[in-house]
Amino acid sequence: MEIIAEANKAVTTGIDEKDIEYWVMIYIMGRAYKVPAGLTIMQAMEYAGYRFIRSAGCRAGFCGACATVFRKIGDYKLQTAMACQTKVEDGMYLVQIPFTPAEKAAYNIGKEPYDVSVLFKYYPELARCLSCNTCTKACPQDLEVMDYVQAAIKGDFTAVAEGSFECIQCGLCAIRCPAEIVQYNMAQLARRMFGRYGSKRPESLSKRVKEVKEGKYEKDFRKLLSATMEEFKKLYADREREKD
Repeated sequence: MEIIAEANKAVTTGIDEKDIEYWVMIYIMGRAYKVPAGLTIMQAMEYAGYRFIRSAGCRAGFCGACATVFRKIGDYKLQTAMACQTKVEDGMYLVQIPFTPAEKAAYNIGKEPYDVSVLFKYYPELARCLSCNTCTKACPQDLEVMDYVQAAIKGDFTAVAEGSFECIQCGLCAIRCPAEIVQYNMAQLARRMFGRYGSKRPESLSKRVKEVKEGKYEKDFRKLLSATMEEFKKLYADREREKD
């Protein structure tokens, strides 16, 4: 998904209406508002006078907090979007979903076998998948959600981890699923299992963990913790950078 530039900037004041050439009409929870064309849904709602207490986070398309559903005049389809990454269109009827009511299982992956039975143990509704692809159509990240759900049913942890890697946990897939699967939480469990048991640990990581345990960086840590804000900024500016 292409990240919209300047999407993190709130638009609430400082705009002179006479300078705006194009306008669109949107409907927020049924009420009509005329807003400047070219704004994101989030910016347009702020322009209309709404203040975000929930349903807003990073404003950059990564956190999944601004899940939104909408229909457009003349179109029967219910569509999904992230409010910070989708531009308003004329005739949008929209509402945000600040939280998805979905259970997140509690587990200790260190005590679970690396086996598909773990996924069915905590998310038995996986077996109800209809392969309807509704979850994929609902995903604002354009992920192949149904594909990784099917991979989970087959016990392919690698495919689930790779297929769901860019999931932002917005919950829109689960809201639309007729089988009531909580795809994003199930995939999170699969990724954690894969990270612990299925992926090869780099030698450099093992070496670095050993060095940390031996106290090699204790002096540097203490220096960071005791630094003033100005000293910390200088350390950050002078840090050794990785090559592009």
